Amino acid sequence: MRPAGSDAPGTPVPGFPWDAVLALGLATLRWRPRDLWAATPRELATATGLVRPAPDAPSRADLDRLLAAHPDPGAP
Repeated sequence: MRPAGSDAPGTPVPGFPWDAVLALGLATLRWRPRDLWAATPRELATATGLVRPAPDAPSRADLDRLLAAHPDPGAP
C-alpha cells in the first residue's frame, strides 16, 4: 500500500495501532466499548495525558515586573 499521491513504489505505510488503542481504552482507561468507539481522537489523547492545556499567558503586570527585575543592558 502507498500513501495517496506518492510515486514511490513499495513505500511502507504503517497500519493504525488498533490493538494498542483497544488495550488503552478498554483495559487501562476502563471505558465501556461504546464510549471508546464514540470518542474522538482528541478525547482519547486528552484522556491519556498526551494533550495538556496550554498555560495561561503572563499578564501585562507580570511582564512589567519581569522587565523591571531584569532590564536589558543599555536600556533607558
